[in-house]
Amino acid sequence: MIESPYIPIKTEVLNVYQESPTIKTFALKPEKPLHFKAGQFIEMTIPGIGEAPFTPSSSPYENSKLDISIMKAGRVTERIHDLKKGEIVGLRGPYGNEYPLNEFEGKEILLVGGGVGLAPLRALFLALVHDIDKFKEILFCCGSRTPKDIIFKDCVLDKWQKIDKRVNFRVTVDKGDDNWKGKVGLVTTTLDNLKINLKNSIAVICGPPIMMKFTAFKLIDIGYKEEQIYLSMEKNMSCGIGKCGHCRLGDFYVCKDGPVFRYDKISHIHEIWD
Repeated sequence: MIESPYIPIKTEVLNVYQESPTIKTFALKPEKPLHFKAGQFIEMTIPGIGEAPFTPSSSPYENSKLDISIMKAGRVTERIHDLKKGEIVGLRGPYGNEYPLNEFEGKEILLVGGGVGLAPLRALFLALVHDIDKFKEILFCCGSRTPKDIIFKDCVLDKWQKIDKRVNFRVTVDKGDDNWKGKVGLVTTTLDNLKINLKNSIAVICGPPIMMKFTAFKLIDIGYKEEQIYLSMEKNMSCGIGKCGHCRLGDFYVCKDGPVFRYDKISHIHEIWD
């Protein structure tokens, strides 16, 4: 019997973590293992309310459970933010294309994330450091509106910075406070004075469209080529399997042909940043 792609897997909420005033991370345990790769997404169903697509933020090497970090932004996400430990939701997937890690091997990897865009990059980062010897260096540039909006604080500001000498972080906030001693400025300012071999580097961007737009433009100005830049678009996705057409982007369906795109494949599309 062929399983329907529309039927979700029964999933228990193991725990809920408040990352920022608007973002929570949900630790979930599906009834059966859900195998995903960094960059792919799942559909999360709230019975009687609806469903929405999200990219897991945990390591793809942990299959018995997964984390999803979600910003409160609408009717479904508001109900998700009300979830408590022990409640049951549905998951289906994974869907979409992953980051081509085999093409990243032997290169210097630049990750640039803003806001909740750090969530998909967390899964990618954990996949990279799982096989750290395959990569030259990893530079993770993180931007948030304020210090309170930094998600995965303990990891970004401390734990992850101690993983390996080949792993480095640049963290900035748009607006600091009395306790913030770090950099203040847009995430694009973390790209100043990069000590990277541009000819042997890959850049990955994830965040709000306006952030990705100007980060991509700056990387091009620095000397990156479009084919060296990867974007996580997640544009208007709904059904997850290319049936509803909501996520049409030029000749592509983001849910099927993405959400991971190499920049040169979509840079010609006028509505890419809408």
